[in-house]
Formats: sequence, C-alpha cells, structure tokens
Amino acid sequence: MYLRFGWVVGNVGLLGTLLIVTISTGITFLTALSVAAISTDQRVRTGGAYYMISRSLGLETGGAIGIPLYIAQGLSVALYTVGFAESVVGVFPTLDARAVGLVTTVAVTALALVSARAAIRAQYVIMAAIALSLLSLLFGSPVDPAPMGLGGSAVQNGESFWVVFAVFFPAVTGIMAGVNMSGDLENPGKSIPGGTFAAVGVGYAVYMIVPLILVRLASAETLVADPLVMRRMAFWGDAILLGVWGATLSSAVGSILGAPRVLQALARDGVLPNALRPLGKGSGPEDTPRVGTIVTLALVLVAVWIGDLDLIAPVLTMFFLTTYGVLNVAAGVEGFLGSPSFRPRFRVHWILSMLGALGCLAVMFLINTTATIVATAFVVGVFLWLERRGLQSTWGDVRQGLWMALARTGLLRLRPEADDPRNWRPHFLVLSGAPSRRWHLVELADAMSHSRGLVTVATVLPEDTVAADRRRAMEASIRDYMAKRGVQGLARVTAAPDRFSGASRLVEVYGLGSLSPNTVLLGASQSEEDRERYCATLNELHQHQKNVVVVRDADGRGFGERRRIDVWWGGLQGNGSLMMILAYLLRTSLPWRGVEVRLKMVVPHDRAAEGARRNLERVIDATRTGVTPEVVVAGDTPFIQLLREASFDADLVLMGLREPTEGFDYVAYYEEIMKRTEGLPTTLFVLAAEEVAFREVLFRDPED
Repeated sequence: MYLRFGWVVGNVGLLGTLLIVTISTGITFLTALSVAAISTDQRVRTGGAYYMISRSLGLETGGAIGIPLYIAQGLSVALYTVGFAESVVGVFPTLDARAVGLVTTVAVTALALVSARAAIRAQYVIMAAIALSLLSLLFGSPVDPAPMGLGGSAVQNGESFWVVFAVFFPAVTGIMAGVNMSGDLENPGKSIPGGTFAAVGVGYAVYMIVPLILVRLASAETLVADPLVMRRMAFWGDAILLGVWGATLSSAVGSILGAPRVLQALARDGVLPNALRPLGKGSGPEDTPRVGTIVTLALVLVAVWIGDLDLIAPVLTMFFLTTYGVLNVAAGVEGFLGSPSFRPRFRVHWILSMLGALGCLAVMFLINTTATIVATAFVVGVFLWLERRGLQSTWGDVRQGLWMALARTGLLRLRPEADDPRNWRPHFLVLSGAPSRRWHLVELADAMSHSRGLVTVATVLPEDTVAADRRRAMEASIRDYMAKRGVQGLARVTAAPDRFSGASRLVEVYGLGSLSPNTVLLGASQSEEDRERYCATLNELHQHQKNVVVVRDADGRGFGERRRIDVWWGGLQGNGSLMMILAYLLRTSLPWRGVEVRLKMVVPHDRAAEGARRNLERVIDATRTGVTPEVVVAGDTPFIQLLREASFDADLVLMGLREPTEGFDYVAYYEEIMKRTEGLPTTLFVLAAEEVAFREVLFRDPED
C-alpha cells in the first residue's frame, strides 16, 4: 500500500484502481465466507487453515497444503524483516541492512516466545502507527500543481490492467493472520468469522479511500515514478515511514506466531516423520510451540542472512493462494454434498465457495505462471509422498461423502436394460476363502480386471459362529491384506451353513443396482465327497446368468513364467467370445505383458485346415486381440492326446465347459474332464452365461 499503491493508481487511473481493489477483495471475501462456514461447523484447533483443510479433505490433502503453508509463513518472516531493514537503512545509511534484519528477526521471535498474548498486544502499538500514517496522509498537501483529480487519466503506455492487478493482489491476502491463531482463541467459532470479516471490511475501506487521496495530491506521472510519494505528500512525512515499519513488523509478528503453530499441528497429526514428533510439543498454559518457534527462527535467520529472497517470493505467494483456494474447495464440497454432519451456523452456498477457488486459481496464473507451476508441483509431490506413507486419521473426512455421491450418480445411470456388449468388462466375485491361501485366484482376477472392473474377494464362514462386528473386522483385514499386495478390491464375509450355500447366497444378493459381479472365479473341486454339491453350484451360478471361471492349479505350479497362453477354441459361439476376451485382458495386463496367446482350433483333416486358418485370421483381424492363430489337424489322434502334446509346456490353458442342461449328468462330465486334463499346466475352465463384445464386432457391416 505504501510503496506500490501510487504506481497502481498512476498506471490504471482511479476507476481502474477501484475496480482492481473490488475484484481482489471480492475473491478474498469469498474465501472469508468459506472460512466462516468451516469454522462454525467444527472446533478449529491449533493449525488454522491446515487444521480446517485436513479435517475436511483428509490428512494427505491437509499435509500437502500445510507443509508448504508452513514454509511460506516461515520465509515470509524473512521477507518482512528484510524489507523492514532496507527501509530503516534508507533512513539511517550508516546501519548494516543484514545486521538490522537479523536483530529484528530475533526480536519478533523473542516476543512470540514470551507469549502469544504479548505479541498480540504489541500489534496494537503497530496498528496505532499505521493509523497515524493514514491520518497524516489524509491531511497531506499536493506535490504537483496539476494532480490527477477524480477524472484524471493514467500515464501513457502504462502497464495493462491485469499486470497491475497481479501486482496489487498480494495486498489482500493477509486475512489468515487471525485464523492461524485458532488454537489460542477462546471461541474460534465466533472469533474467526468475526475477525476475518472485519479484516476484509477494514482493508477494503482503506484501499478504496487511499486512491481518492492520491489522485487529489499528485499527478499520474509522479505516482508511477516515486515509490515514496506518500512521504512527500503526508502532513508529517515520517509518519509514512512509521506506517511502512508498522506494516512490515505487523506481518512479521503474524507470521512468526502462525508458522510454528502450523508446524505443531503437522507434528501432532503424524504428517511429519516420527523423528520430528517433538515439534508438536507445547509449553505453558497457552500451549506455546516453543520448539517449533526456535526451528522456525533458524530457518528465518538463514533466509535473512542470504538476503536475496526475490527468487522465492513469488512461489510463497502461490503457496498462500493455494491454501485459500483449497479452503474454498473444502467448503464448496462440504456444501455441495450436504452431509447431515455438516451443520455450520454460517451457511454459504457451495457455488460461492467454488467461485472463490476459481478466482484464486486465475489470480495465481495472472501473477506468475512459472511460480504457479513450481508451487503446484511441490504441493502434488508432498501429497504423493504422504499418500505413499498411508497416514491413518482418527476422524472422517469429506472424501468418503464425495465418492458416495459420485457412486450414487453412476449407479443410477447404469440401467440394466441399456447393457451393451461393447461396454462389457468382467466384475469378479472371487470365491477364495482366506485370500492368503488361494492368492493365485485373486491375482488372476486382478490381472483380468485391469484395475477397472470390480474384484470382490468372498469368504464364507459357518453360520452363527462369528458375530457381525467380527465379520466386519475380517473384511477390513482382507482389504488391508489385498492393499499391501497391490490389489484394489472389495471384501465380503458372509455366514452360511456351508460354503456352497454361501456362494449361492452371495450370487443372489451381493451387488448394488446394475453393478453386481458378472463373473464368478473359483478353484476346482478336489473332493469327491463334495463333487455333487460343487456341480450343482456351477449349475446354479449359470442359471443366475453369471459367467464361471474354474481355476485348476497344476500341483502348485501357479502360472509358470507367464510366457504362453493356449486357448482351445471352438468358435465365437458359446464360450469362445468369453475365452478370447479373458485371454486378451491377461495379455494386456501388467503382470502378463509380453505373453504369447495361441488360439488353437482343431480340424479333422488337412482339407479343412486352410479354411479354418482363414477363418481364424479373419476373427483375429476383426477382434484386434493380437493372438497367434494355430490350426491343429487331428486325423486319428484323440483330442485329449492333442491337448497334452500341444499344451504341456504352456503356462496357462483356457478351455470351455459344457453348459449345464436338464437331464445331463454334469457330475460325471466334470469328473471325466478333470481326469482327462490331469497333468496339464494351470487351466481355466470357462462357462459363459452372457454375450460379450467380440460377437457383435464380427457381425458388424464391414462398411461401418
């Protein structure tokens, strides 16, 4: 205000300046509305803006904002004390700027260490100096014979409106000084909204009045050329120096009070590494973060000693604006979701909060695009680091509600009658029991889902042996186990008289709307005693229009080296389409990337081989699966012998299962096929119950 406001007025004129002030304050006011909404919904403890964001958007987002916010507030102390030192040396040239900056930094830090109350009382003296400087300016005298006047024109060839806007905007970003003291306030829910709105209102009034004084006392050329023109025009010129010193010291005190408290909150929440946990300690009845203040002092002293902060100053401004923008996002998302737990006494429509967020983003790019990109990259880097650490919080946040709203919208748009084979993908229900015992089933489903389809790992427990809360704990344990092994999926633990009844029950009731498992993946039956129940379950799954994939693990061999998959194929009808798409999904998954898929078709004699080969090539070209066609001439050789000879060295074999029909002895069929394929590599027996995309592709008009 003291050093650049004249330059602003001289470049864009009075009306342009008033418009810049109004737009800038409008963005700040929208942020203040968001702050008021959040602070009247929850008890805001130590940490200010970080605390608000972390309790709304989660620890990772809060930490990604809180860490750069601490750095920005800490280095801001250096910016203000260096600025104070340079202005003092301008008046007293015999002094050393670096020494003045270091002494000033230690002094304001000592004030903060004594107590927050003492530091805040000192702010009244500083505010009095600022008020005196404004009064001196109000009763000042013209410095030019022809001042701009209310209708005066700006300088010719001056800076553009948005360049001037970018220079002025940081002047309205100081509203967080009170929010940063949230842990020291007796009633944050009352003090934060009231104090923030008062700060915005007083700042707006001052910023609207000062230009009216400037145009009355100086020409546009003088306002642009002389940074200290206010000192020349003021009734008592040195009062302007008191104002400059007061403004810099006030900001320095606010930052040295706020930065350690953000650091304290970060340490207490476990965002910082365990070695830095002592930074969360507080001292005395005011819970003063003395350890954090000393650490911050060390950071500031290094910055003051270096002296040249022009390079990082724009990035620090971006950190502050990012904080304001994310606060707006937090309030906007909370308001949009309308969660029953979000009951602020000060209600703000979510559109206003989102407008504030967009305003902050736009201003960031207007001020400095490079600094915006650097600050954003830093915030994203911190977020990814925190996410990898798997932070655990003891509170819920808005993310769960956001995903719930998105899931609801998606589910309501997924209509069963609108199912399209072209959009089909497998959603697996994996009947694995304890996943650690049959991990190969989960691993296979995860590879074929491509992290886009749903994978649900199901366990059936004996009925009435485990309470409901214990089942929920087991589901959480299964999810954690899957997450540790890099698999994203759901877990379902159900109680039933036996595992077959449990599987039937899951198929009947599990799912939500149109989003339910369409493919059941399970291990092959090894027990003759359960063979009849097992086959009856396969029939029941098929009747419920669920695709079935039976996995026979070859003596614990697993999936070998994952170099070759053999698909024994009889055409697109029946199981053919499903086998081909499952093989394609495996081939294009990360664990199986580079595997060769051989599509094998058996023909009775050589005369049929050429036609079969052309048919296979046409199918592969139309389906674009990248598999290798292979025609096998049977002659007098039994199929089972061909199968053993051709696929003994494969890593995975896919074969079709016959569809269960009424009157057909499926138990005998199953036993026979298990016996005849004994000794093969791991084999998937596929039984399709629905149509998938490949058939539709083949019968499309070639001209389309």
